[in-house]
Order: sequence, then structure tokens, then C-alpha cells
Amino acid sequence: MLRAISTHVFLRQRLHSGLLDSLAKGGAQGIEIFAARQHFDYTSRAHVKEIADWFHSAPVAPFSMHMPLFADLEMGRGGSPSVNVVHPEKFRRIDAMDEIKRSLEAAEVIPLKFLILHLGEREDRWSPLTLEHALTAIEHLRAFARPLGLNLLLENISSEVTQPKNLLEIVNAGHFKDVGFCLDLGHAHFGEGAQAAIAELKPMLRSAHIHDNHGGRDEHLWPGEGTIDWEGAMEELRTAPQLIAAVLEIESQQGESTESASARSAESFKMLGL
Repeated sequence: MLRAISTHVFLRQRLHSGLLDSLAKGGAQGIEIFAARQHFDYTSRAHVKEIADWFHSAPVAPFSMHMPLFADLEMGRGGSPSVNVVHPEKFRRIDAMDEIKRSLEAAEVIPLKFLILHLGEREDRWSPLTLEHALTAIEHLRAFARPLGLNLLLENISSEVTQPKNLLEIVNAGHFKDVGFCLDLGHAHFGEGAQAAIAELKPMLRSAHIHDNHGGRDEHLWPGEGTIDWEGAMEELRTAPQLIAAVLEIESQQGESTESASARSAESFKMLGL
């Protein structure tokens, strides 16, 4: 299982080679780029090339990219609408898919393998119409991503739409044999439970987001700082036949130093047995 980490730990900072160096120093073999424009500006050719140049000279793989959640530079704090591919309003779904495609253009120069896709937001409800919107979005984004060498991974968030049983229904209804899952263990912890979610999605797991919480809200803590049973969760994860990577996805902390992030990630990989 690949040791990987998301640049989400430095979300409040512009992504640059020094930050990537610190993630590699912490033992990461793969990196997930979090596509937030104030952090990784996928609309800037210069910024994309800067990050691509680092990967071309580093022994660390550009494993995946997390889709943008907002199109602005403030993560929605200024009132910008979220990127929601299953929104009830058609113009919002079109805008969302256009923004994701805009971010995917980075894969023309950064050899990413997977796109992590959210289907909607926490408040979205499951319905036949939501299923239809999800199928349309996945089909559309697959067609765009495939020539770039990317496959889609659907992530569970705390919503009805992305409960494991509904993610399975989406993939089965669309006959999407090349679409897998990225299981977020933190999100599962305050839902059906991490180990139960792993067991349900196990055959199609390709990636896992690793972070901790206390069971009530999405805290994105380092493993061991919350209440997830990591020994049991990792034991279950290791039985997933196609799981490629375990990706630390930690909440950006004000003033988080590169040295601290390196040390904490190394400790976490060791604790998880990676």
C-alpha cells in the first residue's frame, strides 16, 4: 500500500516546491494535490508547470488530485457557490463540471492517475433524480478524463448521496467498470463506521483518505488524535484487493511548519504500519 499524503495539510498556503519537499521528507511515496485555487491554482499555467517540474525531478508520484470544492480564491467564504455536479439546477451542474474539467487540464503536464470526485454536498438527499444527475456527471467527466490518463474515484462524504450503498448503486447502474472508490475513513467514522464502510466498498477501493475525529464532526486530525480504531481499520483495509494508497488528509493548521508536517506524517505512517 502506497504511503501518500494530501497537500490539504498546507491548504492555507500557496503550493510550492518547499512544501512538496517536506511531504517527501516525511516518507510520502505519493502525493494528492488538493485543487483549491488559493493553494494550487490550476488556472495558472506557470503554477501548474512549477508543480509539474518538481514531480519530474522528485522520487514521489503525483498519485491523485482532489476536485475543486469552490471556483474562487476563498473557498466560498466570499459567497461563491460550491462545485456541485448533482445540484438540482442545471446551470449549477454545468458550471460545476466545467470547473472540474478546468482543473483536470493540469493532468496534461502532471501525470496524475486519479481524480477524487465529490457527488454533491452534505445536505443533498438521495433520489432517482440525484441518481440521474450523478450518472450524467460521471459519464461526462469520464469522457474528459480518459484521454488524460485519469480514472475517477468517488468519495464518501457525510450525505445520503454518498452512503456506500448509494455509491454502489451509482456505479452499478452506470456500468462504470473503470470508476472506483476513495473511502474517507474520517467521514465514515461519524456515519456507519470505518470498518463497516471498508467491508461494503472493499472490492472497488483504490484509495483511502486517512484522518481522525471524535465521531461528531469532520475534524481532519492526525491519526490517533480522535477515536477511530486504527488497528482494526488498517487490518480491514489491507484485505481490499485493489487498494493502491493510503492518503493522509489532514486539516490545515494555522502556522503549521514544514518540519512539523514532515515529523507528524512520518509518525502517522509508522503508527499505521505503512
